[in-house]
Amino acid sequence: MIIGFGFGSPLTALLMLVVTASLSYFFFKAIRGRRNVDWTDDRGSDISELRRRKRAYYYEQRQRARELMDAYDLTDQEIEERINRELDGEK
Repeated sequence: MIIGFGFGSPLTALLMLVVTASLSYFFFKAIRGRRNVDWTDDRGSDISELRRRKRAYYYEQRQRARELMDAYDLTDQEIEERINRELDGEK
């Protein structure tokens, strides 16, 4: 989001560039600040509860990643066999 090149004097272009950079920064900070809202309830739970919930979330995601890795970590031969089974079943 760069506005300001080719409009008027170089000072005007520089001013417009600084304004757009600051707007981008404030939009980023506003979006990033709302990221933790999903983790807290309406009461605004304390930081230890937030840490516990995030830790549980990441452990669940790690477990899910391991399950997917076990399902899809195939050798070249297993990939070829799976392709042959899928194509033979579609005929």
